[in-house]
Amino acid sequence: MVDDRVNNERRRFLTVVTSGIGAVGGIFAATPFVLSMAPSERAKAAGAPVEIDISKLKPGQMVKEIWRGKPVWVVSRTPEMLESLKAIEAELQDPMSASSVQPTNAQNEFRSEKPEILVLIGICTHLGCSPVQKFAIGPASGISDDWPGGFFCPCHGSKFDLAGRVYRNVPAPDNMEVPPYTFLNDTLILVGEEGSA
Repeated sequence: MVDDRVNNERRRFLTVVTSGIGAVGGIFAATPFVLSMAPSERAKAAGAPVEIDISKLKPGQMVKEIWRGKPVWVVSRTPEMLESLKAIEAELQDPMSASSVQPTNAQNEFRSEKPEILVLIGICTHLGCSPVQKFAIGPASGISDDWPGGFFCPCHGSKFDLAGRVYRNVPAPDNMEVPPYTFLNDTLILVGEEGSA
């Protein structure tokens, strides 16, 4: 009788140990399958949406991210920057962005879903160079004494305002592209999926 009780306890112990080892083995076996469902780096580069955290972005600053192998810029525009957009419309080639690539939620005077936050593809529409930010105004910009701030392409001299709109009489033919994007919340932008207008 004592031997049966010892054998039963031993069987229970071995059953518990074997079940535990089986569960751990099952987790290890399932992990590669679960991970294979996440998009690869190649898929992300091919167009998977990218989240951009703007929680630390201060007014007048810009953050950069990569989406589909292209630089994406997010600029926090100050009230002064927004005001300068209206003052220079006569100097722009396409001030209403009629021939520009932009999602419906950015088809407005600010070219953005929220006026203070600008999202752009950081590529010049002339030959694909990457413009540099020139947010300083006037002589401090190194562009001209009356420069209101914006972007300057060092390759061939194209100039863009703080909404990515191209100036007249420069090599770039169109405004900079606004990618499809949406706000997930106040501090997180999803680039690659268009939000509502």
